[in-house]
Amino acid sequence: LFPSNIAGLPTWYTIRANKDGYIARKKEIDFVVAMNSETAQEDVMSLASGAAVLYDEPLNLSSLRQDLVFYSVPYDKLVAPVCPEAKLRKLVKNMIYVGVVAKLLEIDMAEVEKAIRKQFAKKVKAANLNLAAVQAGFDYAAANLPKRDPYVIQRMDKTTGKIIIDGNAAAALGCMFAGVTMVSWYPITPSSSLPESLIEYMKRFRIGADGKATFAIVQAEDELAAVGMVVGAGWAGARAMTATAGPGISLMAEFAGLAYYAEVPGVIWDIQRVGPSTGLPTRTSQGDILFNAFLSHGDTKHIFLIPCSAEECFTMAQDAFDLAERFQTLIFVMSDLDLGMNNWMADPFKYPEKPIERGKVLDKEDLDRLGNFARYKDVDGDGVGYRTLPGTDHPAAAYFARGSGHNEKSQYSERPDDFEKNMERLNRKFETARSFVPRPEVVSNEKSKVGFIAYGTSHWALVESRDQLRREYNIETDYLRLRAYPFTREVHEFVKQHDRVYVVEQNRDAQMLSLLKLDLEATLVPRLRSIAHIHGLPLDARSVTDELMTMEGK
Repeated sequence: LFPSNIAGLPTWYTIRANKDGYIARKKEIDFVVAMNSETAQEDVMSLASGAAVLYDEPLNLSSLRQDLVFYSVPYDKLVAPVCPEAKLRKLVKNMIYVGVVAKLLEIDMAEVEKAIRKQFAKKVKAANLNLAAVQAGFDYAAANLPKRDPYVIQRMDKTTGKIIIDGNAAAALGCMFAGVTMVSWYPITPSSSLPESLIEYMKRFRIGADGKATFAIVQAEDELAAVGMVVGAGWAGARAMTATAGPGISLMAEFAGLAYYAEVPGVIWDIQRVGPSTGLPTRTSQGDILFNAFLSHGDTKHIFLIPCSAEECFTMAQDAFDLAERFQTLIFVMSDLDLGMNNWMADPFKYPEKPIERGKVLDKEDLDRLGNFARYKDVDGDGVGYRTLPGTDHPAAAYFARGSGHNEKSQYSERPDDFEKNMERLNRKFETARSFVPRPEVVSNEKSKVGFIAYGTSHWALVESRDQLRREYNIETDYLRLRAYPFTREVHEFVKQHDRVYVVEQNRDAQMLSLLKLDLEATLVPRLRSIAHIHGLPLDARSVTDELMTMEGK
């Protein structure tokens, strides 16, 4: 959790450890290391009773509350003997508390040393200095801080074989494996690290045998230029993408409409942050759902995917490019700051087994056989026309990709019947997509009359909240996790099977609930309820549990 500035204001780093594998943000903080005088008192006052506080002695926090466990450490006194260089002491002091925490939480010092040696693998002197600081903190705690709180870290094998990666880096890997060849982007928090990671991966793995790059990555002058390049490259046959956040999406609306109507493939990663306007640039949300679903003026419907984990950032990157070419349109991938910028444990990614899906592309041999083709004609009844790529060596290959009114042959037309026919076909294509987007995950015991619907990173709070409801209130719930829009038939069936369905999301206006209301049969709409949160922090399970109990009147 960090502020949206350059000067380096207070920053919080949260780690969650538990035997049950819960990874959502926890509302109650159990153990605080207070090092910043600007926020220490406020942090202490926000804690639940029974929490432990480790703090720098001059902060004198122990007088603030009587229901917390306080541990005071004289960091300045401890760091001086360890670090002769005065200018480094402010940095090395941070390693003192690592040693104190290791002692208080019973963390194996051998593991701490292993981590430090790995971090400073090429800097032996730095590693030794940091280890000395950690040991000083450990020894001080052993001699002066008797254990008075209940918190410990137990060794377990639950993380064996796991990797740690952030969602943006996982997405970058997925895009590379998906065959992306053109990336245009403009820096914006929290999406910048996605193309930045992709640059490094592509330099390492996508250089040809002749030493030349097999890709192009362009930092554009703004978001309009970035998405314009994606549309141009997609028309030319490249697998093209950009990454941005809400303000960038706002600027991309007109080009999104062009890609929709001219039917040009491309992928846009929206790493959502809190809006509107500048909003809270370094806080997370799911606030772009409705905007992206209908982005552009006129009747427009976009397909989007919703990953909940680093693994899905990797796999859905490949799905996005395949769907973009299958349906000749923009595909949005709706990540968020929590998923994109935070570190997550994940299973190692698997090398993609399915071949790349290029969709309905006609080559010279196809055109020789057909004799001619109409770019926007619905030959197969699925709403998707056939296309050619620039450079196809055939006199019938050329066509105009139009953002203006056109007929089946891509000729300019303002005839009402041509326009109506074209718009109906585009809607038919959207309906066809229901059978190809990732299907939702459903967990059901076939007895509960109460269901949850959630998506993206809200999923992790739902996993824990359902356990809380079962354990604390003996309430069984069913759960459907949305993974894509348009919705599939499973969503309709899930709502039909329950008296009340709570749609949980991280925005003020219940945006996904609104989409569901538009999609469901009118008789099902009254069954929907909203649990919406918009404070910028990742959703926690306790908030979901408490709100459901209130709405259930219990």
